[in-house]
Amino acid sequence: MQLERSTLTAIRLPYPRPIHWKDTVEEGCELMLLRLFTDDGLEGVAEGAIKPTWTGTTRRALVAVLEDMLLPALKGVDLSDVRAVRQRLAPFPENRLAKGLIDSACWDLRAQAQRVPLWQLWKGTPEVPVSWTVTRALPLEMAREAASMVERHGFRTLKIKGGQGFDTDAKALDEIRTAVGAEVSFYVDANTAYTPEQTAAYVALLADKGATHAEDPCDLRPNRWFEETQRALPIPFVVDGRCLSLEDAELFLERGARFIGLKAARVGASIALDIAHAADAAGCAVNVGLHAESALGAFASLNVAAAFPRHAGSLPAESTFFLAYADQITTRSPEISHGVVRLDDTVGLSTLVDWRRVERYRI
Repeated sequence: MQLERSTLTAIRLPYPRPIHWKDTVEEGCELMLLRLFTDDGLEGVAEGAIKPTWTGTTRRALVAVLEDMLLPALKGVDLSDVRAVRQRLAPFPENRLAKGLIDSACWDLRAQAQRVPLWQLWKGTPEVPVSWTVTRALPLEMAREAASMVERHGFRTLKIKGGQGFDTDAKALDEIRTAVGAEVSFYVDANTAYTPEQTAAYVALLADKGATHAEDPCDLRPNRWFEETQRALPIPFVVDGRCLSLEDAELFLERGARFIGLKAARVGASIALDIAHAADAAGCAVNVGLHAESALGAFASLNVAAAFPRHAGSLPAESTFFLAYADQITTRSPEISHGVVRLDDTVGLSTLVDWRRVERYRI
């Protein structure tokens, strides 16, 4: 199964309202679609969000990396051979999003060649618990959003974006708890808004408000401070931003990491699964984190989540941000019932894409 040709298409999908992230406010999201066409007539598709402060790349930079370096390196390689593809891309450092796009598209091709959905190829389970991420806003607005999403989709877990200051974060958690009731659990991602010196007090505040986990309250690094601080805290850290490779994960696991969030759309399915298995062996739980996927990207990341080891206390996949978009480029979206997505036997992500809609949002 060799690469015959490829295409790159950048699109911009709108949000119905502005989304407030840690470092920007967006009215829509740029996404890159990679299509790999093979000599035996298969078509693999992958999607990645283009966010410079998340992945260190822009649209033009991503196209240049793929067209000038990575895609030419695949010439003559058997795309069904996971090790061979990795070896061809290994000489090029960094560029995780570009490599992740290729990796995910290749897995889409491999599933088609085997005529099974990805979650079956990876020996996963079709039922994937999911959560909803409440992004930054005024506390009452966050509470209204949380209550609406719980009512509409039955979410049992919420991820709350913190980092708006101790007082505002505390007020938001109080309002959200009042709005959704005691049966819905939540954890907080502050996106490194606080300093290490503030972290113990901040995590204690989160625990007092009922949060179950604290994701990246500061810039977590696999050092003695991480190990000692985590041991003393009432709730565990979730490591996200600094865990981008198996080597990163191994360093955190050596320091006793208990939870790791993995953005499969950022690092690729192969690395995400490698980390998940290493974490499981070390007694650490993993979940698929949010990477601003549309419905197309959500289908891909949900298949990865379906293959993750799952234990009591595992966090649900965060692959539901597609609900925040005003439109989609797919003919359907993942169906959420009682906070769970049940994957079906669909083989090939390209079968889900409405290419006329892609043209509508092309940039």
